[in-house]
Amino acid sequence: MALTPRLDLRQTQTLVMTPQLQQAIRLLQMSNLDLVEYVEREIEQNPLLERDDGSTAQAEEGALATMPDLTAPAEPPSGVVSELDGDYDNLWSSDGAFGNPHGGERWRGAGDGAIDSAVADGLTLREHLFQQMDLAGFDPFDKLIGAHLIDLLDEAGYLPAELTPIARQLGCTLARIEATLGRLQEIDPPGLFCRDLRECLALQLGDRDRLDEAMAMLLDNLHLVAAHQYHELCLRCRVDEARLAAMLAEIRALDPKPGLAFDSAVAQPIIPDVIVRHAAGGGWTVELNADTLPRLLVNRRYLARITRQARSKAEKEYLTERLHSANWLVRSLDQRANTILRVATELVHQQESFLAAGIDHLKPLILRDIAEVIGMHESTVSRVTANKYMATPRGTLEMRYFFTHAIASTAVNGEPHSAEKVRQRVKALIAAEEAGKPLSDDRLVTILREEGIDIARRTVAKYRESQRIPSSLDRRRRYRRAL
Repeated sequence: MALTPRLDLRQTQTLVMTPQLQQAIRLLQMSNLDLVEYVEREIEQNPLLERDDGSTAQAEEGALATMPDLTAPAEPPSGVVSELDGDYDNLWSSDGAFGNPHGGERWRGAGDGAIDSAVADGLTLREHLFQQMDLAGFDPFDKLIGAHLIDLLDEAGYLPAELTPIARQLGCTLARIEATLGRLQEIDPPGLFCRDLRECLALQLGDRDRLDEAMAMLLDNLHLVAAHQYHELCLRCRVDEARLAAMLAEIRALDPKPGLAFDSAVAQPIIPDVIVRHAAGGGWTVELNADTLPRLLVNRRYLARITRQARSKAEKEYLTERLHSANWLVRSLDQRANTILRVATELVHQQESFLAAGIDHLKPLILRDIAEVIGMHESTVSRVTANKYMATPRGTLEMRYFFTHAIASTAVNGEPHSAEKVRQRVKALIAAEEAGKPLSDDRLVTILREEGIDIARRTVAKYRESQRIPSSLDRRRRYRRAL
């Protein structure tokens, strides 16, 4: 058979991810803050877009859905579903602070109040350190080294462990780097420019003239502190239990992250995307939070004016492209809002028992359950619920919170239990255990199975560890020490 070139026509169907489709997907999974920033950029780039100030009819249209068929509770439940911090191994007191209450005699830079003044003035950590270098009289080369080390600091005030690559990069000796680092470590607050936690604490203790042999040995064995092996620590530090307790209290008063005193950003409150309320006639009302919805209009009056002034083909093509872009963005924002509302409404429908009665009634739920009901793909539901929050009578919760895996029931044909409900039950059982008689993971399994929850020991251990709850052995040791 002869091989000859020829032309064939074939029809195929493929899904083409156009730039606009890709951007629509990104819009769907943006948080409200990211969406506002994106819209602001588009307004700056597109002269045909303008904000809707609410004076038009479009601004009066709200996205509201009411579900009167759902049963409303007799009294609105109070309280907020929250995660309790079970950080039992936290070494630091909540009011720990940096500083030198013992009034050390070393160089203090701009004075004892320099740190408070710098923080009050809103200085960043980098700005503060450059000011201190100027006051300390660094020569030009040491200042160059210092600037490089400052740029390497993380937000907590720590440096990379290895200095040799820095010396190689700057073309100087390692001794010169170490000497400059030593001077930088004298800058307030003490503890900056450390390579690890031990060095951070040692610098602060040295500033207080409290770094004696016993304290140095304690810093060398911080892993024993985390393991609560206090008898072994007494032996290694050659101190009695009372002295060890005083040393640990002194360490707890130190600041393990001195750099965080600067660059402190005010925590932004969570702004919900969806608001869920009790409906007047029973059931639930689900509505989008109007404060998080950017409202845009296409200024067609301005478009008509500048279209008459357009002369060249390039100008007309530019206006056409800007008009298409503006129309697409307005439609995409409307579609995004409707999609979020559909998913949120079905979430409330599925988890109404939880909203009415609390965590014990949180149902197992996966993305597919919502996707099948509202006729969307699972990936769409996943994007909708990413970085979105709902304000409910149970508190402001991430939409992903309503999704939880199922744990089987021990009863025949019994209803499965949500993983979050079981996790909270494990916490509650441990919180209520008798002092001195902590519940082992095996005992917890027995209790949960008696309550109809078919769970394995490793799952109980996983739930306990996820909440930073120590093992029963560690809890028993703590009970004994508390006596």
